[in-house]
Amino acid sequence: PRPEAERLAQRLRSRGFEVCLEPMLEIRDRAARLPPIGSPQAIVLTSANGARALAAASPLRDPPVYAVGEQTAAAADEAGFARVRAAGGDLDSLTDSVKRELDPAAGPLLYGCGADRAGDLAGVLGGLGFEVIVVVLYDAVAATALSPGCAEALRRAEIDAALFFSPRSAAAFVSLVRDAGVEGSCAAVTALCLSGAVAEAAAPMRWRWVRIAARPDAPSLLALLDDMADERRG
Repeated sequence: PRPEAERLAQRLRSRGFEVCLEPMLEIRDRAARLPPIGSPQAIVLTSANGARALAAASPLRDPPVYAVGEQTAAAADEAGFARVRAAGGDLDSLTDSVKRELDPAAGPLLYGCGADRAGDLAGVLGGLGFEVIVVVLYDAVAATALSPGCAEALRRAEIDAALFFSPRSAAAFVSLVRDAGVEGSCAAVTALCLSGAVAEAAAPMRWRWVRIAARPDAPSLLALLDDMADERRG
């Protein structure tokens, strides 16, 4: 989505990279405020968008927040949640943190999320005995076309790498590149993917290389880009 993409673009430019900004998703918050939900023992969040949307929908700030990774945790901190813990960047590590630190008998968990979710966090936690209140806070709407500037940059072989943070954004890019008739240009592009699931979503198209971050977080993904730059200088 554009807010995250713009922050990432600033980081990339500060490292000397030229950036073609092409958001694949638009976040649309659902306007309704949360109904009364009592006092959950904790909040679980799997996206920065969920953190911001929950803060806009509810004054609830006191329960501890279990965030899937550092980016989501940073958004929860910025939104004013009092006690934020970051897991290792994927649902397995988030589940492990909840299982290790919380007790199903201590009360329900509030899961603030989008309409489209990767994995079944609520089902997994439910299987561990937790009551999970799922509140859908926003919709992530896929882009419908590549911008003319991005399509032309691909045609001119001006793009060396594409960074993908989610399976849905990778799949959207593959679809839109095909629609724009520039699929063949991606044979000169390296796809840098946050995880194996992201790489799988990018796989239907031919790339120069597909590389997967060592950990599912932004620093690890940017490390792949730094490695590419070092290889070119070498």
